[in-house]
Amino acid sequence: MNNNFLPISKQDMKKRGWNQLDFLYIVGDAYVDHPSFGHAIISRVLEKHGYKVGIVALPDWHSIDDFTVMGKPKLGVLVSAGNIDSMVNHYTVAKKRRHDDMYAPGGKWGMRPDRATIVYCNRIKEAFGSDMPILIGGVEASLRRFAHYDYWDDKIRRSILFDSRASILMYGMGEKQIVEIADKLRDGVPINQITDVPGTCYISSDCDMNNTTILPSFEECADNKEKYAVSCRLQYYEQNPYIGKTLAQKHGDKYLIQNPPMPPLETDELDEVYALKYMKTYHPVYEKDGGIPAIQEVKFSLTANRGCFGSCNFCALAFHQGRIVTSRSDESLIKEAEEMIKMPDFKGYIHDVGGPTANFRGPACKKQLKTGACKDKQCLFPVPCKNMDINHTKYLNLLRKLRSLKGVKKVFIRSGIRFDYLINDSDDTFFYELCKYHVSGQLKVAPEHISDNVLKYMGKPENSVFNKFSDKFYKINEKIGKKQYLVPYLMSSHPGSTLRDAVNLAVYLHEHNINPQQVQDFYPTPGTISTCMFYTEIDPFTMKKVYVPKRSHEKAMQRALLQYKNPDNYKLVYDALMKAGRSDLIGYQNRCLIRPPKGDILSYDPNNKRRNSNGKTTDGKRGFSKNKSGTKNRSGGTERKRNKSGTRGNHRG
Repeated sequence: MNNNFLPISKQDMKKRGWNQLDFLYIVGDAYVDHPSFGHAIISRVLEKHGYKVGIVALPDWHSIDDFTVMGKPKLGVLVSAGNIDSMVNHYTVAKKRRHDDMYAPGGKWGMRPDRATIVYCNRIKEAFGSDMPILIGGVEASLRRFAHYDYWDDKIRRSILFDSRASILMYGMGEKQIVEIADKLRDGVPINQITDVPGTCYISSDCDMNNTTILPSFEECADNKEKYAVSCRLQYYEQNPYIGKTLAQKHGDKYLIQNPPMPPLETDELDEVYALKYMKTYHPVYEKDGGIPAIQEVKFSLTANRGCFGSCNFCALAFHQGRIVTSRSDESLIKEAEEMIKMPDFKGYIHDVGGPTANFRGPACKKQLKTGACKDKQCLFPVPCKNMDINHTKYLNLLRKLRSLKGVKKVFIRSGIRFDYLINDSDDTFFYELCKYHVSGQLKVAPEHISDNVLKYMGKPENSVFNKFSDKFYKINEKIGKKQYLVPYLMSSHPGSTLRDAVNLAVYLHEHNINPQQVQDFYPTPGTISTCMFYTEIDPFTMKKVYVPKRSHEKAMQRALLQYKNPDNYKLVYDALMKAGRSDLIGYQNRCLIRPPKGDILSYDPNNKRRNSNGKTTDGKRGFSKNKSGTKNRSGGTERKRNKSGTRGNHRG
């Protein structure tokens, strides 16, 4: 077994001449030694600073055996649920069990527990005692650091730091935090005295009321939705590494204390992290099971930047990576690409060059590196800030260098182009080269919706901006002689979206001949402003009421409208159109979304009354008849079979 992977067993430790680990890393993903996986970065950073780290990936949590396989570590145990929140990993938005896990051997589902961070911490305490320092991090811990709405329990849960009984929570990206904490532990500082590290949370019996922003308590948030909305707004405002304040939230007689965020890594620091000695693949122990599917998405991709100043309300990036964009140097990325070219299975295609947003290569404006992102306004919403630097020159130069490398046939961009940023660039050079060199027939973009009312609550620009971008995309492709298409990411049932908004989106898709293959129902995940709106039905920035589609039937109708051409969606689309008062969209005219139920309706009159085959008007209540079993079917048709979940077609969510 390759000794360049970090130890996963006592035998591996002996090969390195180690008797005891400094840190044991427990992770809910398989061990993939690639910088797209948080456990790989953190463990390699610790290794670079001289610490001995062992990895226990996907441990069997039913006993302590897997947790003790390498013995008791000297300094502490690190815990992460993995690259995705364990509940999101396990369940669809319809709260149905998923069937696979891209981060597990062979894609096998069920190898990690629900609420993995909490479960792992309990086993660690059982294995090593209550005095063992436990440091939790990763997406699950980071986004659940305060009292938060939990979609699966449908209630406010305590900070995960309380529920896990861990010592310290590291939020954000974690490279600087872990080294500071490790050095203090090595120097003999007790874990309960490590309270000054930026980007961390800890539990305290008291707090400095004069220099701390006090959030509504866990109990207040659980009892009062307005208090919870206020809490979310204050959290969002203070996620600033330069001028953000310490936050405190009481849970019972204790306080959760959040230190201000750790400043983002600068270019030379990012270069250093990505130059560490990663194996760039999964551990050989998984080969017999078919490997780890998730590596395929990132193996031949380059992570060029971090952070996102787009700040969409449904995205947790602002709360995790932050709103300040920093990037790796061209030299660092070219060196990684050259190493990639030498891989035996490299076919000449770099799959992606990007990050959270591909065409962001630096902070939105100069002041962000001194005072951080603005507290009470966004860079691109509702319109681009006049101080924003909109320039693609750096990104364009990088892509040109990568294209010119010997052995590279094509460089794709798949991590997402922020179209509202691109369309406001006065120089079209990047747009032309994007279409000419970096699109493989289809460019994925994320307008998310077309209703300005919904886009407002998403924190996205008005639909006219996407239309302008779309028109320009097709004009450029016509000029360069290519037939390429936009593939829009769309979301149904976001807070603010009424059934009429959903119908208008379906009409837009029909008029523009867009037939989306993949759509997403809004998923209330921890740590987003949109999730706060979903739970409270309040916009936390204005404290005004927001309409939220919550009933399962309405959510199913909104989602079905996005794929109104799918025969399995007919009944839901029909119900939606009738409920929204848009029966004019049921018929045989080109503008109609669906045809009338077979054998019943031929056309509609202007007064919204339907005419049957005899020419007589009806009251709009016919169209579906009950069969002998009491279930409904289309007139003249047969009952469609249901899948195992009891829903029609592809309505698993």
